[in-house]
Amino acid sequence: MNAMQTSVERARTAGPGPCPTIATARLVLRPHRMSDADAIAQSLADFQVSRMLARVPAPYDRQDAAEWLAVATTDLNDGWAFAITAGDDVHIGCVSFERRSKGWEIGYWLNRFYWRHGYMSEAVHAAIARFLMRMPGTEIHSGIFADNLASLRVQEKAGFRITGCSDVFSVARAAMVPHLETVLAPGDFRPAMPRQ
Repeated sequence: MNAMQTSVERARTAGPGPCPTIATARLVLRPHRMSDADAIAQSLADFQVSRMLARVPAPYDRQDAAEWLAVATTDLNDGWAFAITAGDDVHIGCVSFERRSKGWEIGYWLNRFYWRHGYMSEAVHAAIARFLMRMPGTEIHSGIFADNLASLRVQEKAGFRITGCSDVFSVARAAMVPHLETVLAPGDFRPAMPRQ
């Protein structure tokens, strides 16, 4: 095994390291802070947002946000959890990388008032680009509920492909929901095109 393979394998085992700050054309992705709890609670209290996420309860309140932040802002989290911010550091969403049973998985959500402006694609592309700089050759898993075609478009733009379908329990909906599994294979990432 050569030195490059050894460093790639070490990174894959150890994780990507501390969560960085990333600036895009319109956004700043930064590590979360405990002071983000109110904004997170406000965004995820909206059932139109929480219903698209598997593990988020409804109703969702500030205590739920504080409990999540207690883990996301510590060294216990070996992945990344970016706060998506716009303007004056206003928290509008999240992009996270988490080690799960299949390997590395990306998840994301956005406050509903910021939908349909390309913010999610911009944030996901920037986060994946930085993640792959730290974790080259890593396969990234994800998925979407079958009724969330906007999220599927975000993933397809980045190079994800559908690998299967199953039913996944949605805590917010309190029901099993059809779910499309997706994967971004090494070398398939499509960098974002500049906005016109």
